[in-house]
Formats: sequence, structure tokens, C-alpha cells
Amino acid sequence: MAFFGRTPRSVPGPIDFIIVGLGNPGREYENTRHNAGFMVLDRLAERQEAKISRVRFKGLCADCSLAGRRVLLLKPGTYMNLSGQSVKEAMSFYKVPPQRTIIVFDDINLPPGKLRVRRKGSDGGHNGMKNIIYLSGSDQFPRIKIGVGQKPNPEYNLADWVLSRFTQDDLKALGAAIDNACAAAELIVNCELDRAMNLYN
Repeated sequence: MAFFGRTPRSVPGPIDFIIVGLGNPGREYENTRHNAGFMVLDRLAERQEAKISRVRFKGLCADCSLAGRRVLLLKPGTYMNLSGQSVKEAMSFYKVPPQRTIIVFDDINLPPGKLRVRRKGSDGGHNGMKNIIYLSGSDQFPRIKIGVGQKPNPEYNLADWVLSRFTQDDLKALGAAIDNACAAAELIVNCELDRAMNLYN
């Protein structure tokens, strides 16, 4: 299901929503499991003809039009465990509450290609979300979780796993998931979060 029309790159007025993709900056982290959020944001920007290149809020950002609203796309440059520094700065500057700040990130408890859309909740053991919740003082963030697969065995180091690159088979499954995550984000911006959960969970 696609919702992407030919819309202008931006619309006038204040930022209505922030969409944050979590990941680690730098070429060495490209296409790693922990960077699934960055991958979704890159696809969303491409579809909306925006370029996430403006240096601000301790990260890279761009604004675009999505569902007729002005949206900030944000990729924190603080590394995963300090993502909240970037997110809190952007929220404070634009006075956007957690309920209109969508966080997109990886989930090792879901197989590659699966999504989980949630209205709010705990960090689920994810360090990026943990820092965002801690620094903002809220867990009311809508979130889109991208399945990246479980560790191959219980003894496998978790940090090594999330920083490993996707296999070719994983990337095939991930392609559709990234498109669905973009569509889910657009539905949330359009105040259709329940529909997003029904369609993509």
C-alpha cells in the first residue's frame, strides 16, 4: 500500500511532526542491523524528494511535506546510545510533543521484514529508545519497529549482532518492510495510527 503522491518538498507553517530514524553515523555502519531506522528515513526522504543533509540538532535533518503536513526528518548523529540528545533538541526547538514524534528503529525480536507499530511503550531493551525516554521524561512516542532478526545463538554478543550487516536474503525481505514503514509513518502523520497498526502489525 503506497501513499506517496507528488507533493511539494515542504509546506509553509510550523513543523507538525518529527520522524526520527535511529542509527549510527558513518560509512562503517551502513546497512547494519542497528541502522534500519536510518534506512527507512533515507527511503522516505527519497520518496518525498527531500535530502537529509542539513546539520542541526546534533544530527542531519530535512523538512518535507507528508500527508499535507510539514514534517521534520531527523537522523541523530550522536550514535545510538545518545539518540535522546538530538531528539530532545529538535522537540524543544519546534515545541513538538512526544505524541507527534515518531521513532523508527530496529527490533531483534522480529524477523527481518516484519513491522511492529505501537502508540507508546517502554524502551523494550533498545538503547536508543532508552535514552530518548530518559532525556524526554516520556514514553508516549509512537514508534515503528523494523525486524532485523534474532541472534544466531544465545551466546552471540548482542552488540556484535546489531552492528553486523544484513545478508542478501535479509535485504530482500527488508525492502518491502522499509516501504511499509514509510507508509505507516504517513498514516500516523495523517492521524491514522490505528489504521497503521491494523495494516502493518
